[in-house]
Amino acid sequence: MREPIEDVTFRHEDWYGEELADRHFVRCEFFHVDLTEAVSRGAVFTDCTFGNVAFNASRHTDSAFARCAFKRCNFFEAELTGCKLVGSSFAQCDLRPLRIDGGDWSFAVLPGADLRGARLTDVRMREVDLTAANLTGATVTGVDLSGAQLHGCRLGGADLRGSDLTALDPTVVERAGARIDAEQAVVLAQALGFRVG
Repeated sequence: MREPIEDVTFRHEDWYGEELADRHFVRCEFFHVDLTEAVSRGAVFTDCTFGNVAFNASRHTDSAFARCAFKRCNFFEAELTGCKLVGSSFAQCDLRPLRIDGGDWSFAVLPGADLRGARLTDVRMREVDLTAANLTGATVTGVDLSGAQLHGCRLGGADLRGSDLTALDPTVVERAGARIDAEQAVVLAQALGFRVG
């Protein structure tokens, strides 16, 4: 890991296709930075702010964005594999179509996020805030959603198989056509007050 870059503001930078490798940024601010098709492996961003940053078609592997704030950023066709976004927040971001495979997004804040058609697989999202998020047609498989805030979530046609739905109140979400497995069906029946068996 390189020496951390601390308390630096980057504005109107062109980092198109940049190899971020194992860079470490602490309390840095990024405004109108173009990270389209950028690639990171093992990069670390801690307590950073991203405003109007383009992450389009960028690829991030085993990188961390801890307690970062993203506002009006574009993640069109971005892929995050094994990344940690614990405690990060997203506001007015374009998150479609996003692919998240593995990693830890616990305590992330994504209220009202438009995640239609997104692919979230095998990721830890404990106590994530997905209040009123739109996950219509999304793939949300093998995801740990324990303690998640899901009130008003739109899950129509979503594939939820293998995910922890213990925090889901089926009466306060849109759920028509959502796919679940037999084990989840028992959990949701119990949430509705049914005794199973």
